[in-house]
Amino acid sequence: MRIAVMTSGGDAPGMNAAIRGVVRCAAYDDIEVFGIERGYKGLIDNELQLMSKRSVSGIIQRGGTMLMTARCPEFMQYEYRRKAAEVLTSRGIDGLVVIGGDGSFSGMRVLYEEFGIKCVGIPGTIDNDLAYTDYTLGFDTAVNTVVSAINNLRDTMSSHERVVVVQVMGRACGDIALYAGVAGGAEVILVPEHEVNFDEVARRLTINKRAGKKSAIVMLAEGACPIDTVITELRERTDLSVKSTVLGYIQRGGVPTMADRVLASRLSARAVELLAQGIGGRVVGVRNNQVIDEDVSEALAMPRRVEEDLYQLAGILSL
Repeated sequence: MRIAVMTSGGDAPGMNAAIRGVVRCAAYDDIEVFGIERGYKGLIDNELQLMSKRSVSGIIQRGGTMLMTARCPEFMQYEYRRKAAEVLTSRGIDGLVVIGGDGSFSGMRVLYEEFGIKCVGIPGTIDNDLAYTDYTLGFDTAVNTVVSAINNLRDTMSSHERVVVVQVMGRACGDIALYAGVAGGAEVILVPEHEVNFDEVARRLTINKRAGKKSAIVMLAEGACPIDTVITELRERTDLSVKSTVLGYIQRGGVPTMADRVLASRLSARAVELLAQGIGGRVVGVRNNQVIDEDVSEALAMPRRVEEDLYQLAGILSL
């Protein structure tokens, strides 16, 4: 039996650990694994390499992806999807593991539905925006990176008695801002799942200052509101000194945490198990600390919601 593995879309810490898990679990079952470089683009261009247990040595602790990744708008066209399917069948590949986010899963779903290519998806995205799984690969590492940045920012903001607005990634999902805000003791957390009330934000910051707080952290998820708008609104409503910082791509790199390495290992084992059984059209994940798998179409259709209990707790803890 032969399978292939690729990483697609934005990179995330833990992708290398997942590649390693796929290759070594497959080798244990005498399954050959081909690595596809540069995601769907590399698949179309036939950029495949035979992998072995030794080829994935020393990568579990590395961020990014050894297989590299790329966007592939051409995959939206049928002729390119057909070419990708032909590459896999010509190599005698029986199944494909796709490590990526919702866009990557949409691509593998089409391969499965149009050409019968057995595909299994592993959620690799720092955004944690896939509703069917509690956590995605890279999320824990990204949050820890943000928390480290908050710790540093708190030092300098306290020295100058300032408020800093910290913008983090997440697209339309506020989980990075929420979890990092709670862990870093942020005074305000702004997420796209809740409308921003600048009067309330200004009131909270003013109360904290009167209570003796010399600085404040405002966590801003990128999908909640433009950072320039936040700064302008706060300066108009308060007499506080407001600064800002955008963490950007620093959140996507770095050494993956224990949680992401273990999650990657568990999910990759299930992905290989499904393909070995001839099962495709599934995505793996974790729910209540148990590894699960779902139909890809059903998984992508699940609505994503913010954890309301944690969001309400964040407001209590920040006073």
